[in-house]
Amino acid sequence: MFLTGNFLLGITVLVIFYFFALNLLYIILVVISYRSIRKFRDVDSIFNMTGVYSTNLYKPVSIIAPAYNEEQSIIASVNALLNIRYANFEVIVVNDGSSDKTLQELIDYFRLKPDNRYRPAFLDHKPIRQIYSSPRYPALVVVDKENGRKADALNAGINMASKELICAVDADSILEPDVIVKMLRVFMEDEKTVAVGGVVRMANGCTYKHRMIDQIRLPKSWLGRVQAVEYLRSFLFGRVGWDSLDALMVISGAFGVFDRNAVIRAGGYLHDTVGEDMELVVRLHKYHRQNNLPYRIRFIFEPVCWTEVPEDYKTLSRQRNRWHRGLADTLYRHRDMLFRPAYGRVGTIAMPYFLIGELLAPLVELSGFFIVALSWWLGAINISFALLFLSFSIVLGMILSLSAVLLEEMTSKRYERATDILILALYAFLENIGYRQLHAWWRIRGLVDFLRGKRDWGVMVRKGIKT
Repeated sequence: MFLTGNFLLGITVLVIFYFFALNLLYIILVVISYRSIRKFRDVDSIFNMTGVYSTNLYKPVSIIAPAYNEEQSIIASVNALLNIRYANFEVIVVNDGSSDKTLQELIDYFRLKPDNRYRPAFLDHKPIRQIYSSPRYPALVVVDKENGRKADALNAGINMASKELICAVDADSILEPDVIVKMLRVFMEDEKTVAVGGVVRMANGCTYKHRMIDQIRLPKSWLGRVQAVEYLRSFLFGRVGWDSLDALMVISGAFGVFDRNAVIRAGGYLHDTVGEDMELVVRLHKYHRQNNLPYRIRFIFEPVCWTEVPEDYKTLSRQRNRWHRGLADTLYRHRDMLFRPAYGRVGTIAMPYFLIGELLAPLVELSGFFIVALSWWLGAINISFALLFLSFSIVLGMILSLSAVLLEEMTSKRYERATDILILALYAFLENIGYRQLHAWWRIRGLVDFLRGKRDWGVMVRKGIKT
């Protein structure tokens, strides 16, 4: 019993050290993100010259939107894409073998006609059935192809793209009209830029006017509101912080802008992973480092893409399971980058963090509670210490979530109503009691499924964005 108690005490100390180290890193990211956002705001007025973007002096953009069974929201999403304010762009919708009326909705609404234009084959993808264009909307191209999943559809869109930059978005997303203008700022500042990510926000609960976001509101459901806090934390101090360290590893698959030639040189999107967005970003890092090519991969917090998120437990659990499998797959594929100075801060800081602080975090978190409880039961620690650890882990999580809400209020101020900010603050506390532990369980199941070789996406139930 004595040896068992000492062993459990040692494990408990390691768990506590892990929690301290991880949360210290979170706090550092909060501070870095706040300073970066303030700096961005200070120089923003210099680039607030919308007139220059109405010319053809800057890089043209092909917006690629893969669509699979999106009949509920496809028209609203495509209209939003066509309404962006930029001089030189095209919208390429890739119907990835939808089994519903997605293609027919597009044909009927935009009066599409078959188009026999040439399509190069830089990247592999499933066969294309037909290409369509619209006499009424010359910037729109629709590609109908056999189902091959999202990465395959994106590769088809990249082949079809005629512009220098590509913007990959989900077909159920709505871009703000000036979003491309803001993203182009980064490519203007540094010609070495090969990829830029922007903020993804929840469309659930918002109201619409003329096919665009009119009033920004929180969803009414528990799951919707708790995800609103998650998204703020993830984007405002997670990705802003990693961008400041020049070690960004994730650009959301819902919204990102890439140099088309850089993506083609790196091999495009992989077909056999469920984390194609993160994997491509890591591979871009690897490709440029191995070939000694100057590059930057950036994130900016202003450009906003609005997307529908799951509001039922079953769909949300599938999504988080898939995200964790995608993380595990990316880290495993590129394990040769771990702790390698040759890959810069991505190899020495970011990848070790994502391995220890993200991939293994749910295991440590849930097992930590169990080990502390067992240590108390066996007398290795006293009840006061056990309660202190439990309280500390929960309260610190609350503080970090609340920091994201406050950072949102001090910078973007997207939520105009004071009641929405108060609700977000409340959910920043509630998120850490129950939901956080449930989320950890979903991620553990995702890790187990990855080890079992599971690669399917799972069914994503959507209500559709009504405008």
